[in-house]
Amino acid sequence: MPEAPLIVSDADPRWPGGPTDVHPIGDTSATSRLSTRHRRPTLIAFVKDAASENVLRDGLADVLPGGVDVRKGGIRAAISSMLKATTPSVLVVDISGEDEPLTALAQLADVVEPDVSVLVIGDVDGVDFYREVTRNLGANEYLLKPLTSDKVARHVGGLVVRRAPAAEGVQGGSLVVVTGVRGGVGATTLAVNLAGHFGVSMHRHTVLLDLDLHLGDASFLLNVKPGPGLRMCLETPERIDALLAERAAQPAAERLHVLAGEEQLTTKLHYTDHGAANLVAALRRRYKFIVADVPSRQEPFFDDLLKQAHQRVLVMTPTLASVRATLRLLSVSTKAEQAKRPIIVLNRVGSPGSLTRQQVEDALVMKVDVAVPDLPRPVAAAAAMGELAMISCSGFRGGILALARQVDTVGLLDSTAGIGPVKGTAGIRHTWRLFRRKP
Repeated sequence: MPEAPLIVSDADPRWPGGPTDVHPIGDTSATSRLSTRHRRPTLIAFVKDAASENVLRDGLADVLPGGVDVRKGGIRAAISSMLKATTPSVLVVDISGEDEPLTALAQLADVVEPDVSVLVIGDVDGVDFYREVTRNLGANEYLLKPLTSDKVARHVGGLVVRRAPAAEGVQGGSLVVVTGVRGGVGATTLAVNLAGHFGVSMHRHTVLLDLDLHLGDASFLLNVKPGPGLRMCLETPERIDALLAERAAQPAAERLHVLAGEEQLTTKLHYTDHGAANLVAALRRRYKFIVADVPSRQEPFFDDLLKQAHQRVLVMTPTLASVRATLRLLSVSTKAEQAKRPIIVLNRVGSPGSLTRQQVEDALVMKVDVAVPDLPRPVAAAAAMGELAMISCSGFRGGILALARQVDTVGLLDSTAGIGPVKGTAGIRHTWRLFRRKP
């Protein structure tokens, strides 16, 4: 099979300012920004004092002979910069003088790529704080000021020369699988807008994955041209790595990319075992959120992807056929790592001739988690223009925000149970490592 070409769609809608700031389709500046993803900076440091800056430059002179990118400011400056810039392989942040250092580190984790190596420097002394930063948050190292050239060379320089990750060390992003209980219930529209919310509104590194290689519509709803990369990833899983998966995805916005295919209806997919697992593992190294639009058909690679999901979303409409299909799907057991049951989204509430929400909940013998009103005109208009429906339709946006709150259950940090009081940790929970630790 020939190598998949790197296709960059000419239609590249830009939403740098959030839902209310929509730039015209065809903004070519996105193409140049996309190319920077393949040229990640090796290291960027944010420090507050000149002494630390000088020590960093001296200590890294051997491993970075071209110079060190040291910027003035602490972790707040790092958060602001990483919202707009490409995440480096190694990031050094200064938390000295920060009132809530752990909360700030959690906020930083939301705006950087999952595979970044983070080294924290600061002025808070104590073993408990060190363990909190390195073990619970997963930062690679915490160094107490004042820095020395030897410390910088050993710890920061070590990250630079050994920045290739071990596969088993990846913590990575979350996979959210959106499935319609039957065809035509609007699952693709919800998946597209959920991914748009994470990638555009929340500035998280997000990829939208459309597993229907023959009839999938996710890429067209964002005016993005699908490519052959997804098929190659599924058929030759041994070739998958983070760079290949990244290049196969097409840009819809700066932090929203689409991985989809458009194969001939007569083309048979020669799916290989573990293709879905390898693809998800590669994507998790690059993206905070993977939103997958997965048909409810029983096919091997659909089933394998469902096994990888951190959270499942079932989309239904207020009809008896949808209720029946939902009950059947809910009877299928989920793996222990997933939520006890999928999130249930009742779409098109109030459509003519449909059941009421109460009737649906009575039939299901449970409450639905999210209800989205029936808004056929604005949703259809957004689809025709290749735009996010949540941008122009407040009623639809409310449903997407409610779904996002259900899906984004990853908290910040743990309360400091088991350790002494640390400034800035009140009311914070630990549920996963925010940064991936490298060897």
